[in-house]
Amino acid sequence: MEHKKVEDVKLYIDGSFVDAGGSGYFNNLNPFTNEVMNRVAKGGKTDIEKAAHVANEAFQNGPWGSMKQKERMAYIDRIADLIAEEVEEIAVLESLDTGLPISQTRKMVSRASENFRFYSRMVQSRMHGDAYQVDDEFINYTVYQPLGAVGLITPWNAPFMLTTWKVAPALATGNTVILKPAELSPLSANKLAEIMVRAELPKGVFNVVHGYGETAGDALVKNDKMKAISFTGETVTGKTIIKNSADSLKKTSMELGGKSPLIVFDDADFERALDAAVWGIFSFNGERCTANSRVFLHKSIEDKFVEELRKRVDKISIGDPMNPATEVGPLIDKGHFDKVTGYIDIAREEGCEVVQGTVPGAMKAGNFVPPTIFLNAKNNMRVCQDEIFGPIMSVIAFETEEEVIEMANDTEYGLAGYVWTNDIKRGHRVAQAVDSGMLWINAQNIRDLRIPFGGMKGSGVGREGGHFAILEFYTEPKAIHVALGEHRIPQWGK
Repeated sequence: MEHKKVEDVKLYIDGSFVDAGGSGYFNNLNPFTNEVMNRVAKGGKTDIEKAAHVANEAFQNGPWGSMKQKERMAYIDRIADLIAEEVEEIAVLESLDTGLPISQTRKMVSRASENFRFYSRMVQSRMHGDAYQVDDEFINYTVYQPLGAVGLITPWNAPFMLTTWKVAPALATGNTVILKPAELSPLSANKLAEIMVRAELPKGVFNVVHGYGETAGDALVKNDKMKAISFTGETVTGKTIIKNSADSLKKTSMELGGKSPLIVFDDADFERALDAAVWGIFSFNGERCTANSRVFLHKSIEDKFVEELRKRVDKISIGDPMNPATEVGPLIDKGHFDKVTGYIDIAREEGCEVVQGTVPGAMKAGNFVPPTIFLNAKNNMRVCQDEIFGPIMSVIAFETEEEVIEMANDTEYGLAGYVWTNDIKRGHRVAQAVDSGMLWINAQNIRDLRIPFGGMKGSGVGREGGHFAILEFYTEPKAIHVALGEHRIPQWGK
């Protein structure tokens, strides 16, 4: 299919699109062709410092920090409207940039406008404190105040949706923002900056500095003007960010990796569990933190389930991400392709049977890994412990509830989990016993914006989403104590 021409991308600082301080650019490749699509301004420490200065000024001395809530929400609602108008354009850019099928990016981008609308509603309804009266002596109350300038570091696997998931609550609560998008997916972040221009957001409130994690990202994390860092990405990077944030005692929120289990008991709704297992790992090209990369099957249904998995994998449509019929597209870049295919070699060495779909011959230029299943897997294998982040499912057999809980928890990660059973007591028992920040029973990763999103163990620190974002991360609670009468005060030295 014919692909759209993409313009070069600049930084967006203080309401203007500007070159990076070093005037350098890096190439942005199309994952489907591995050809250069456009060039992106390579931001660094100087650009971060400039953006931090204007973001801090916009908060301290500009209109944003002192703006009345109703006026600020008018901007947030306007941004949502503008995103809704641009869904098709953004979806195309996202598909070109990431290799995600256009049918999926359209749905993801549509959710982005709701992120802003949701946080407009949430701030107006929930961003209020409590009052505590102490007899007739005191009234104590709390207020929630924005932090100031915050840094948001976003991933490449669902760039626009996950960027708005952070930007919306940050702005809605009254903070100013520096966004450092993943260098592999810069296009939709640039489009969001264009939307901010159209929304006439005050200068300095929203800024975008493109660049590499080890330069622009590192400078953002270490900058003293940043009051918080919200990061979504791999666990090793998250640990580094927490360490580098310590010197300035800034708040951090980390949504990190996963190796999420999907557990199918013998009494589960077989077809629905099969649909969920297949979609949950092969959608998003398998590049999904909550993907069910480990599928645990009760021994009594293992053979039948595996037989159906073989059929499904062979029929999944692999192809051009711009084709609406495509279900699995190319991985984000050659480096990630090499990592993922390396794990297929490791699986064979560890004794797995590898079952794969077939990449059409015409697609060889792209970073395609076909839907892949590792059979005869054991939970202690590397392929069952490491986050591969590709369209690869490890299938592990179990016999008892206690055994599968132990295996599900025997990993450094704890982000998501899925339990399929028609014994509702067992469903609740297992869901509560599995070490994961989020569990679904007889359901597949249906998001509710009101619930806390995040993981435990190596999958992250903190929670965002719903009122958890606005009351626990993007604002600071302040307690104010008011005396109502002449309470006793010790009179020392009188």
